Amino acid sequence: MGIILVYDCTDQQTFNNISNWLKQIEQHANSNVAKVLVANKCDRAEKVIEPERGRALAEQHGLQFFETSAKNGTNVNEVFNQIAKTIVNDKLPL
Repeated sequence: MGIILVYDCTDQQTFNNISNWLKQIEQHANSNVAKVLVANKCDRAEKVIEPERGRALAEQHGLQFFETSAKNGTNVNEVFNQIAKTIVNDKLPL
């Protein structure tokens, strides 16, 4: 299982929602579910959430952080590749 938490870096409210979503995941998902935090719309000049804030939130929760643009494809493949690798590595026997 994997969860990609995405916020719009041009919209403060979507960033604020991440903490609530993490609480919901903690309550309802498997404890070892793979998670990544993604800031979308990194191609936009109207950023409200700077990357440092996203990185800090990700670090606080032990998540990997990516900035993406669905519009131009920046880091989209990297997000999916990383979460897939994490899921596969968690399933491999030690």
